[in-house]
Amino acid sequence: MAINTEKNSYTILFAVAMVVVVGSLLAFTASSLRANIDENQRIEKQQNILYAMGVNGNEGTGDITFVSTAEVADAFATNVEEQLVLEFKDGKIINTLSREDFLKSKAEGAGKEPYLVDIKKEQAKAKSGKSRFLPLFKGTQNGETVYVAPIRGKGLWDAIWGYVALDKDMVVKGAFFDHAGETPGLGANIKQRYFMDDFYGEQLIDKSGTFKGIKVAKGNNDPKNEIKDDYEVDALAGATITGDGVSAMIKNDLKLYLPFFQSL
Repeated sequence: MAINTEKNSYTILFAVAMVVVVGSLLAFTASSLRANIDENQRIEKQQNILYAMGVNGNEGTGDITFVSTAEVADAFATNVEEQLVLEFKDGKIINTLSREDFLKSKAEGAGKEPYLVDIKKEQAKAKSGKSRFLPLFKGTQNGETVYVAPIRGKGLWDAIWGYVALDKDMVVKGAFFDHAGETPGLGANIKQRYFMDDFYGEQLIDKSGTFKGIKVAKGNNDPKNEIKDDYEVDALAGATITGDGVSAMIKNDLKLYLPFFQSL
Protein backbone atom coordinates (compact mmCIF):
# COMPACT_ATOMS: atom_id res chain seq x y z
CA MET A 1 0.00 0.00 0.00
CA ALA A 2 1.36 3.37 -1.02
CA ILE A 3 2.07 5.93 1.69
CA ASN A 4 0.19 9.19 1.33
CA THR A 5 2.97 11.74 1.85
CA GLU A 6 0.53 14.63 1.58
CA LYS A 7 -1.26 13.85 4.84
CA ASN A 8 -0.54 16.02 7.87
CA SER A 9 0.11 12.92 9.98
CA TYR A 10 2.94 11.88 7.64
CA THR A 11 4.56 15.31 7.90
CA ILE A 12 4.37 15.23 11.69
CA LEU A 13 5.75 11.68 11.96
CA PHE A 14 8.55 12.50 9.52
CA ALA A 15 9.48 15.61 11.52
CA VAL A 16 9.47 13.65 14.80
CA ALA A 17 11.64 10.92 13.29
CA MET A 18 14.14 13.49 11.99
CA VAL A 19 14.33 15.18 15.39
CA VAL A 20 14.98 11.82 17.08
CA VAL A 21 17.65 10.79 14.55
CA VAL A 22 19.44 14.15 14.48
CA GLY A 23 19.22 14.49 18.26
CA SER A 24 20.67 11.02 18.74
CA LEU A 25 23.52 11.78 16.34
CA LEU A 26 24.33 15.06 18.11
CA ALA A 27 24.22 13.37 21.51
CA PHE A 28 26.52 10.60 20.28
CA THR A 29 28.93 13.12 18.74
CA ALA A 30 29.00 15.24 21.91
CA SER A 31 29.59 12.15 24.04
CA SER A 32 32.38 10.94 21.75
CA LEU A 33 34.11 14.31 21.83
CA ARG A 34 33.64 14.94 25.57
CA ALA A 35 37.21 14.02 26.44
CA ASN A 36 38.60 16.34 23.75
CA ILE A 37 36.29 19.17 24.83
CA ASP A 38 37.34 18.81 28.48
CA GLU A 39 41.01 18.74 27.52
CA ASN A 40 40.69 21.87 25.38
CA GLN A 41 38.90 23.64 28.22
CA ARG A 42 41.68 22.71 30.64
CA ILE A 43 44.37 23.95 28.27
CA GLU A 44 42.61 27.25 27.59
CA LYS A 45 41.93 28.08 31.23
CA GLN A 46 45.44 27.16 32.34
CA GLN A 47 46.95 29.24 29.53
CA ASN A 48 44.81 32.22 30.50
CA ILE A 49 45.72 32.01 34.19
CA LEU A 50 49.41 31.69 33.38
CA TYR A 51 49.21 34.59 30.92
CA ALA A 52 47.76 36.91 33.58
CA MET A 53 50.49 35.73 35.95
CA GLY A 54 53.13 36.76 33.42
CA VAL A 55 54.02 33.23 32.32
CA ASN A 56 53.82 33.49 28.55
CA GLY A 57 55.93 33.79 25.43
CA ASN A 58 55.45 37.52 24.84
CA GLU A 59 58.32 39.42 23.28
CA GLY A 60 58.57 43.16 22.71
CA THR A 61 55.18 44.80 22.14
CA GLY A 62 53.78 42.33 19.61
CA ASP A 63 50.91 39.89 19.79
CA ILE A 64 50.10 37.79 22.83
CA THR A 65 51.80 34.41 23.00
CA PHE A 66 50.52 31.71 25.33
CA VAL A 67 52.47 28.86 26.84
CA SER A 68 52.23 26.07 24.25
CA THR A 69 49.60 23.35 24.60
CA ALA A 70 52.34 20.76 25.01
CA GLU A 71 53.94 22.64 27.92
CA VAL A 72 50.96 24.21 29.65
CA ALA A 73 50.26 21.36 32.12
CA ASP A 74 53.83 21.35 33.42
CA ALA A 75 53.97 25.16 33.46
CA PHE A 76 50.74 25.33 35.45
CA ALA A 77 51.96 22.75 37.97
CA THR A 78 55.26 24.61 38.35
CA ASN A 79 54.01 28.21 38.54
CA VAL A 80 50.68 27.86 40.34
CA GLU A 81 51.86 27.09 43.85
CA GLU A 82 48.44 26.94 45.45
CA GLN A 83 44.81 26.82 44.35
CA LEU A 84 42.22 28.18 46.76
CA VAL A 85 38.45 28.43 46.60
CA LEU A 86 36.79 31.07 48.75
CA GLU A 87 33.15 30.55 49.70
CA PHE A 88 31.39 33.90 49.69
CA LYS A 89 27.95 34.85 51.01
CA ASP A 90 26.21 37.95 52.36
CA GLY A 91 29.18 40.20 51.73
CA LYS A 92 31.82 38.09 53.43
CA ILE A 93 34.03 35.05 52.95
CA ILE A 94 32.61 32.26 55.09
CA ASN A 95 35.13 29.54 54.21
CA THR A 96 38.48 29.05 52.48
CA LEU A 97 39.03 25.68 50.82
CA SER A 98 42.25 24.17 49.59
CA ARG A 99 42.27 22.43 46.23
CA GLU A 100 42.14 19.06 47.97
CA ASP A 101 39.18 20.02 50.16
CA PHE A 102 37.34 21.48 47.18
CA LEU A 103 37.83 18.29 45.16
CA LYS A 104 36.39 16.25 48.04
CA SER A 105 33.46 18.60 48.68
CA LYS A 106 29.95 17.51 47.69
CA ALA A 107 28.61 21.06 47.67
CA GLU A 108 26.92 22.39 44.53
CA GLY A 109 29.60 23.51 42.08
CA ALA A 110 32.45 21.76 43.91
CA GLY A 111 34.22 18.46 43.29
CA LYS A 112 36.27 19.68 40.32
CA GLU A 113 39.56 21.43 39.71
CA PRO A 114 39.27 25.04 40.93
CA TYR A 115 40.22 26.42 37.50
CA LEU A 116 37.17 24.64 36.04
CA VAL A 117 34.67 26.39 38.32
CA ASP A 118 31.89 27.86 36.17
CA ILE A 119 31.87 31.56 37.12
CA LYS A 120 28.56 32.14 35.32
CA LYS A 121 26.83 29.49 37.43
CA GLU A 122 28.43 30.82 40.60
CA GLN A 123 27.11 34.30 39.82
CA ALA A 124 23.64 32.81 39.34
CA LYS A 125 23.87 31.04 42.71
CA ALA A 126 24.68 34.34 44.41
CA LYS A 127 21.68 36.03 42.78
CA SER A 128 19.41 33.32 44.18
CA GLY A 129 20.75 33.93 47.69
CA LYS A 130 23.12 30.96 47.85
CA SER A 131 26.81 31.05 48.67
CA ARG A 132 29.17 31.14 45.69
CA PHE A 133 32.69 29.90 45.08
CA LEU A 134 35.53 32.27 44.19
CA PRO A 135 38.63 30.52 42.78
CA LEU A 136 42.03 32.07 43.45
CA PHE A 137 45.41 30.95 42.13
CA LYS A 138 48.64 31.77 43.94
CA GLY A 139 52.03 32.00 42.26
CA THR A 140 55.22 34.03 42.07
CA GLN A 141 56.14 36.80 39.64
CA ASN A 142 59.66 38.25 39.77
CA GLY A 143 60.07 36.97 43.31
CA GLU A 144 56.77 38.48 44.46
CA THR A 145 53.63 36.56 45.40
CA VAL A 146 50.69 37.19 43.08
CA TYR A 147 47.10 35.95 43.09
CA VAL A 148 45.04 35.41 39.95
CA ALA A 149 41.26 35.82 40.13
CA PRO A 150 38.73 35.03 37.37
CA ILE A 151 36.05 37.59 36.49
CA ARG A 152 33.02 37.55 34.19
CA GLY A 153 30.63 40.20 32.88
CA LYS A 154 28.53 41.42 29.96
CA GLY A 155 29.76 43.23 26.87
CA LEU A 156 27.76 44.77 24.07
CA TRP A 157 26.63 41.52 22.44
CA ASP A 158 27.53 38.68 24.75
CA ALA A 159 29.63 37.56 27.69
CA ILE A 160 33.09 38.90 28.44
CA TRP A 161 35.51 37.44 30.97
CA GLY A 162 39.07 37.58 32.18
CA TYR A 163 41.77 36.77 34.71
CA VAL A 164 43.52 39.45 36.76
CA ALA A 165 46.77 38.97 38.69
CA LEU A 166 47.10 40.99 41.91
CA ASP A 167 49.75 41.46 44.56
CA LYS A 168 48.94 41.54 48.28
CA ASP A 169 47.97 45.23 48.02
CA MET A 170 45.57 44.53 45.10
CA VAL A 171 47.85 46.21 42.57
CA VAL A 172 47.37 44.66 39.12
CA LYS A 173 50.33 42.57 37.96
CA GLY A 174 48.78 41.24 34.78
CA ALA A 175 45.47 40.73 33.02
CA PHE A 176 43.86 38.67 30.30
CA PHE A 177 40.45 39.44 28.76
CA ASP A 178 38.33 37.56 26.24
CA HIS A 179 34.85 37.74 24.76
CA ALA A 180 32.16 35.63 23.13
CA GLY A 181 31.04 37.95 20.35
CA GLU A 182 32.17 41.58 20.55
CA THR A 183 32.55 43.62 17.36
CA PRO A 184 35.84 42.95 15.49
CA GLY A 185 38.12 45.98 15.54
CA LEU A 186 36.08 47.60 18.33
CA GLY A 187 34.93 45.78 21.46
CA ALA A 188 36.86 42.67 20.43
CA ASN A 189 40.03 44.67 21.08
CA ILE A 190 39.76 43.95 24.80
CA LYS A 191 41.73 40.84 23.82
CA GLN A 192 44.52 42.90 22.27
CA ARG A 193 47.78 43.06 24.15
CA TYR A 194 48.03 46.86 24.15
CA PHE A 195 44.74 47.08 26.02
CA MET A 196 45.53 44.36 28.55
CA ASP A 197 49.02 45.75 29.20
CA ASP A 198 47.52 49.09 30.24
CA PHE A 199 46.19 47.49 33.42
CA TYR A 200 49.64 46.55 34.71
CA GLY A 201 50.44 48.54 37.86
CA GLU A 202 46.93 49.95 38.26
CA GLN A 203 45.66 50.15 41.83
CA LEU A 204 42.27 48.86 42.94
CA ILE A 205 42.07 50.28 46.46
CA ASP A 206 42.91 53.70 47.86
CA LYS A 207 45.12 54.48 50.86
CA SER A 208 42.20 54.08 53.25
CA GLY A 209 41.55 50.55 51.97
CA THR A 210 38.39 51.45 50.05
CA PHE A 211 37.88 49.42 46.89
CA LYS A 212 37.76 51.72 43.84
CA GLY A 213 38.02 49.37 40.87
CA ILE A 214 39.38 50.41 37.48
CA LYS A 215 37.30 52.35 34.99
CA VAL A 216 37.81 52.08 31.24
CA ALA A 217 37.38 55.82 30.68
CA LYS A 218 36.89 57.85 27.50
CA GLY A 219 37.81 61.04 29.35
CA ASN A 220 41.02 59.62 30.76
CA ASN A 221 43.72 62.32 30.55
CA ASP A 222 46.48 59.73 30.72
CA PRO A 223 46.62 58.10 27.25
CA LYS A 224 49.94 56.37 28.00
CA ASN A 225 48.58 55.08 31.33
CA GLU A 226 51.57 56.32 33.27
CA ILE A 227 49.42 57.40 36.26
CA LYS A 228 48.62 54.27 38.22
CA ASP A 229 46.61 55.65 41.12
CA ASP A 230 43.79 57.29 39.14
CA TYR A 231 41.75 54.04 38.94
CA GLU A 232 41.36 54.48 35.17
CA VAL A 233 42.74 53.18 31.89
CA ASP A 234 42.23 54.63 28.44
CA ALA A 235 39.09 53.47 26.62
CA LEU A 236 38.94 51.68 23.29
CA ALA A 237 37.69 53.78 20.39
CA GLY A 238 34.13 52.89 19.41
CA ALA A 239 33.69 50.35 22.21
CA THR A 240 32.04 52.29 25.03
CA ILE A 241 29.59 49.57 26.10
CA THR A 242 32.22 46.83 26.03
CA GLY A 243 34.57 49.06 28.03
CA ASP A 244 31.82 49.71 30.55
CA GLY A 245 31.37 45.95 30.81
CA VAL A 246 35.06 45.49 31.61
CA SER A 247 34.85 48.21 34.26
CA ALA A 248 31.77 46.60 35.79
CA MET A 249 33.13 43.07 35.96
CA ILE A 250 36.36 44.29 37.55
CA LYS A 251 34.44 46.23 40.17
CA ASN A 252 31.74 43.63 40.83
CA ASP A 253 33.90 40.50 40.88
CA LEU A 254 37.27 41.63 42.23
CA LYS A 255 35.62 43.52 45.07
CA LEU A 256 34.46 40.18 46.46
CA TYR A 257 38.08 39.24 47.10
CA LEU A 258 38.77 42.35 49.18
CA PRO A 259 38.29 40.60 52.58
CA PHE A 260 40.86 37.99 51.58
CA PHE A 261 43.48 40.57 50.68
CA GLN A 262 42.72 42.58 53.80
CA SER A 263 43.53 39.46 55.83
CA LEU A 264 47.00 39.02 54.31
